[in-house]
Amino acid sequence: MNKLATYWVPFDFSEASRRGLEYAMDFAGPKKGVSLRICFISEKETDEELQKAFDALAAPLGKGFRAQLSWTRISPPSVEGLLEASREAQPDLVIVGTSGSADPEGTTKTSKLVLAAPYPVLVVPSNAEREFRLKKIALVLGPREIDDANDLATLLAVARNYNAQVTVLTIENKPQTYGYSEEEERNEHLLEYYLESFYSHHAYIRNEDVVQGIFDYVDQHEIDMIAIFPRNHSRSEYTSEGRLTRILALQSSTPLLAIES
Repeated sequence: MNKLATYWVPFDFSEASRRGLEYAMDFAGPKKGVSLRICFISEKETDEELQKAFDALAAPLGKGFRAQLSWTRISPPSVEGLLEASREAQPDLVIVGTSGSADPEGTTKTSKLVLAAPYPVLVVPSNAEREFRLKKIALVLGPREIDDANDLATLLAVARNYNAQVTVLTIENKPQTYGYSEEEERNEHLLEYYLESFYSHHAYIRNEDVVQGIFDYVDQHEIDMIAIFPRNHSRSEYTSEGRLTRILALQSSTPLLAIES
């Protein structure tokens, strides 16, 4: 995928989903040729009531909003319902708001979606900065993670849309040599080639706590978005499959782009 053209936004009338929609409108709204679909996760309202809700959500949008806005009802109103509805449509990106959880061992609907979706998911925390900004992206990689360079296409599209710089971040959480293996050199060549001028540099940070290392780097360098490959962690040095992605989806206060891989 070289272009982001179709966006789905799950919406259940919660404050977290309102924040996700707000971010989605800032993220996709100014672009021509973009379709943004509000996916109502509800069975209480009639179609007429959902149309009124849609009209109310669309009413404040000004001329700067250039995307095509539409809505659909997801039934059953669940993660499984959303996955089923999107199976044929295959949106380029799902943007979902979340209130998160302080429990690193917890699970939310959003974290389930991130790990199950066969397409990229952008998680927007309810406590993320209100002012939209996307100039710095941190791609979290373990020492041996890029199997297919095409996985970088979504990240490149986001970076290109906003002229954002991508820093690749590796947390050195175990005593070993980082940055010099053949696989890591191959990664560097792939990153430089596929991310083009949007690739900034590769940062190696020592911290036994991977999650804290990521959050510290994000705070210190004013990162606007974290990117991660959600299903590559069974091959990484970090942790068990999906656990790092799930914790980031639960606890990050910075938008998280989970790139389908």
